[in-house]
Amino acid sequence: MSRTDCGLNVVLVEPEIPPNTGNVARLCATTQTRLHLIEPLGFSLDDRQLKRAGMDYWQYVDWQKWQDWAAFAGSVPREAKLWIVESGGPTCYFDACFSSGDYLVFGRETAGLPEQICREAGDRWLRIPMFHDKARSLNLSNCVALVLYEAIRQSGFEGES
Repeated sequence: MSRTDCGLNVVLVEPEIPPNTGNVARLCATTQTRLHLIEPLGFSLDDRQLKRAGMDYWQYVDWQKWQDWAAFAGSVPREAKLWIVESGGPTCYFDACFSSGDYLVFGRETAGLPEQICREAGDRWLRIPMFHDKARSLNLSNCVALVLYEAIRQSGFEGES
């Protein structure tokens, strides 16, 4: 059984930078993680930079595009957990207990996620520790890699080839 059939989901809400989305797509392909892209996107899906960053991995990505947050949220199975990854969260990402079927949600590079989505997540609002008070944020694709690999680690790297 592949990770796509029973595993994790990465959600990018209104991504703006093609190379970040391409890198995340490549990460999803290699980990067999489903990718959800929520519009509006800050680029065209035929963008050269998007394809370059994703290299030739796009053919291996199980992905879906959603018109908006409401359309996506309405499709999430009731038993699934949405983990909102955004600065200011009460829970550090490595303290979360991830499960198969979970959704890891990341916001726009310039604005993050709407505060209402974060607050509604409660203790499923995750933060990635940063150690310099002048640093605003980490790169989106790096954040996805950190949290996704922690979730995969917790599953014992099930499905690794």
